[in-house]
Amino acid sequence: MRKIFKGVRGMILALVLILVIAALAGRYFRGARSYSGPLVLEWSLSSIPDESSEDPFKALTGGGGELSLRDYLETLEAAGDDPQVKGLMVTLGSAPVGVSTMQDLREAIAKFRAKKKFVYGFSESFGGLGNYYLAASFDRIFLLPSGEVSITGIFADQQFIRGSLEKLGVQPHFEGRYEYKNARDYYMEKKFTPAHREATDKLVGSLFGQLVKGIAEGRGMTPAQLQTLIDTAPHFGPESVTSRLVDELAYRDQAYGAAKKKAGAGAKLLFLSKYRASAKKLNDSGPRVALIYGEGAITSGKSAADPLMGDSTMGSDTVAAAFRQAVTDKEVKAILFRVNSPGGSAIASDVIGREVQRARQAGKPVVISMGAVAASGGYWVSMDADRIIAQPGTITGSIGVVSGKFIMAGLFEKLGLSFDAVKYGQNSSIYDSGQDFSPSELERFRASLDRIYETFTSRVAAGRKLPKERVLQIAKGRVWSGEDALPLGLVDELGGFNAALNATKRIIKLKETDSIELKQFPKRKSPLEALAARFGGGEQGDNSDEADVTTAVDRYQLTLARWRPVLKALQAARVLPGAPQGELLLPDFVLHY
Repeated sequence: MRKIFKGVRGMILALVLILVIAALAGRYFRGARSYSGPLVLEWSLSSIPDESSEDPFKALTGGGGELSLRDYLETLEAAGDDPQVKGLMVTLGSAPVGVSTMQDLREAIAKFRAKKKFVYGFSESFGGLGNYYLAASFDRIFLLPSGEVSITGIFADQQFIRGSLEKLGVQPHFEGRYEYKNARDYYMEKKFTPAHREATDKLVGSLFGQLVKGIAEGRGMTPAQLQTLIDTAPHFGPESVTSRLVDELAYRDQAYGAAKKKAGAGAKLLFLSKYRASAKKLNDSGPRVALIYGEGAITSGKSAADPLMGDSTMGSDTVAAAFRQAVTDKEVKAILFRVNSPGGSAIASDVIGREVQRARQAGKPVVISMGAVAASGGYWVSMDADRIIAQPGTITGSIGVVSGKFIMAGLFEKLGLSFDAVKYGQNSSIYDSGQDFSPSELERFRASLDRIYETFTSRVAAGRKLPKERVLQIAKGRVWSGEDALPLGLVDELGGFNAALNATKRIIKLKETDSIELKQFPKRKSPLEALAARFGGGEQGDNSDEADVTTAVDRYQLTLARWRPVLKALQAARVLPGAPQGELLLPDFVLHY
């Protein structure tokens, strides 16, 4: 049977390889085509990952596959310098895109328009401030006649599952350092604590102010005028035109026709993803800068992506090895580390943070480009860099620690399960889910939290060159927007990926206009290599080694990893509240905007 199974698997692999090769060949020849006449690039806005997936089956999808944020930024820059490209036509849907990503795109759109190019946008209906924030940076906005502009503001909805756990007979015991480390509240509370409400209000207020300012500037209004429109939203077809929220009511074909007319006689539409295949390549020659991505929850072991659950992990083994490779590469002059993570394992974060320190000691400057979120462990891996760049809308900080366990005795009793045990070692049951901490276990558990918090805050003080007393004031597990983190000294500069790239150039004594070679570490797998890894096993999915998990904090991360599929299933079944499509899940709450 084993031989038969191997033979069938080999046949399937061969067939898939043929399909992938055919798809790649088709993409190559489509990319090699030349186009005559004026071009309008067509872009249907969807979710935008920081790093494009290595999933080999993406090669089988139409439209050129998935593009990353960097892909979009480089393509827009190349198109801006291409005289054949006259403009951009963007269709805006309801896909959730983070505030910081929108800010990167707005900067790229502004540079594109500054080169005498136009940008038109079309939407069937605007369901919130999010996509409208991007559309406000366009030349013209078209709205379906039956659509509406529902820019009703921001609503931050915090989920609490303490009541649900009680119904299941599960008792959570989680503690944090300190009062603003609100991840514990998800399990321990049924409503906001005063500190939780204070931090959330400050953060959401900062994001709201950024959106209002950007939209008002783009649409030629004062913030006060826009605030009135927000308070009276939603706005329907004709009144959206009267209030200057959109420029014209039109169907999709009419909006696209207007874009082609603007581009000139004989203008053709071309998907942005297809244009990228034949566009001028950027950042492929000159002094070498290493690009390393840190995406997702931070864990011990290898980085991995779970296409089923839609999660990515930043594995300390993978990221640390990438730093070591970049350091030993004599051609690498500096390292650009793109961090997009809500945190995770303290041990894994420390492993990565040490490699940041070692790179600098080896004479390789490190610049951090923060994505949508770089909080808790995401800030730990960033704090020792030469320079930290964050967008105003980046969620950062959360300098603190949280840990605990679920006590399952009540659930076990309901299920008719019983356990008995023998015990050697006073604290041997510290991680046991059948009972709460004993007094001696609780003392060591809390000592672990105190030790990690002391290490974290001391490292922030040293890395950011801040007085320890000041760090203790702004830490306590509190999250900040990038806009608020700047005056606190937690970040050095506001800006996106391109701003971080320019900062890296300055550090190595280059002009911002100088060309560089941006080389990704570790080397990305080709679709064929990724396919072989997928079918051959080995690396794929080995992102956490339980034997490496040695602290209460890391046991907590492992517990959450095991519970996450259960929680998502309960949300899908509407037993627990979830995040509907079109909303953005942030570290401590769901942001409807």
